[in-house]
Amino acid sequence: MVRPEIILCDLDGVVWLGGTPIAGSVAAVARLRASGRRVVFVTNSSAVTIAEHTAVLAAVGIEATGDVISSATAAAALIEPGQRVLVCGGRGVTEAVQAAGATAVAGDDDAGAAGGIDAVVVGLHREFDYHRLHLAASAVRLGARFIATNLDPIYPTVNGPTPGGGAIAAAVATASGGVPVTAGKPHPPMAKAVRAMVGEPGETEQQLAARVVMIGDQVSTDGLFAVELGCRFALVRSGNTAPGAPVDLLPAYDAADLAGATVMILAGSTPTVAVAAPR
Repeated sequence: MVRPEIILCDLDGVVWLGGTPIAGSVAAVARLRASGRRVVFVTNSSAVTIAEHTAVLAAVGIEATGDVISSATAAAALIEPGQRVLVCGGRGVTEAVQAAGATAVAGDDDAGAAGGIDAVVVGLHREFDYHRLHLAASAVRLGARFIATNLDPIYPTVNGPTPGGGAIAAAVATASGGVPVTAGKPHPPMAKAVRAMVGEPGETEQQLAARVVMIGDQVSTDGLFAVELGCRFALVRSGNTAPGAPVDLLPAYDAADLAGATVMILAGSTPTVAVAAPR
């Protein structure tokens, strides 16, 4: 069995809860890196920019420059340069849309929205309100492509679950009758972004997958993302999946937290070579 060399690590519920580090997580990342493995943070969080993700990681003791991929980045790959994109999301979505060469129209900009919208990108947006819902749904009904950064209904915090970007995407879908194309985990656009970042020249998807472990706290996103990549999955029970809760996908590693998963990975213990789950 190929030694896992690339660790894809979720943030919410794995490294931290609402920015507060989970016990042992910072040291676990350091141990993985000290062993010669690359750690890349793959998050469905789209509200903030990559620089902001990196700064928060640095503030807790994790250097992550060049090692963060968000669902906003994956969503931006679905739009074309020159398009007008209504942003129903935070700064991270605006940044990604602009980096793709498109025009980002604010989600509350009546004049901008009236000028014709090619796509609506929806993510977590803490200023989301009825007016923004009206503009986004209207644009989708008029033919704009409907893109969701992710469909996570909730994400974990120190005070319990709180609504995620998927809750806002569901509101736009209900109001517009549209079905979004989803960019983040566990969907192909995020997998494409990951392969582009960590793959080696000439390497096949199968060869890359053999070198990768995806660590996450939820089967429906992180586990199925491992399936999409064809790699091993490490489930940690420090976020959305409670200790002892049954899951419908057999992980290669099942641990209480990132520290525990790290011990298993470094020990080379794994009951399964590849993730297998129904499609």
